[in-house]
Amino acid sequence: MNEGYSTVFVSLDGTEQQNFVLARAIKVAANNDAKLIIGHVIDSTALESAGSYPVDLINGLEEAFRNSIADQVAEAEKNPDIPEVEVIVRAGRIRETLKDEMLDVIQPDLVLCGARGLSSIKYALLGSISTFLLRNTDCDILVVK
Repeated sequence: MNEGYSTVFVSLDGTEQQNFVLARAIKVAANNDAKLIIGHVIDSTALESAGSYPVDLINGLEEAFRNSIADQVAEAEKNPDIPEVEVIVRAGRIRETLKDEMLDVIQPDLVLCGARGLSSIKYALLGSISTFLLRNTDCDILVVK
């Protein structure tokens, strides 16, 4: 009986730290012979408050994100210990989209995310995604620092 992880989900936020977080997720997936799912939510909150926004803007942000991780995705896809790699990008409010459209649907065994360095004021107002994941998912969480 394999007691490792079969589906590893990594939540990337587009910051400089994401390459380090993704590298760790690739290692964890390979060490567990697990499917790797890479998720990214384009935060539409600011765009919503501005009224409407062009669809081309979201498409451009998605393309930029996919390009930023292309080399690492190719590396993961070539790894014989990772049976499948999938990249999912959605636009929406980060917490709700991450949970409702990704984690609740995929039901991974492990979620990796970065420890984002928010200021104390932003943290008080927004909280952190890692804290949100700890409180709102049923699987293991690995916060990469």
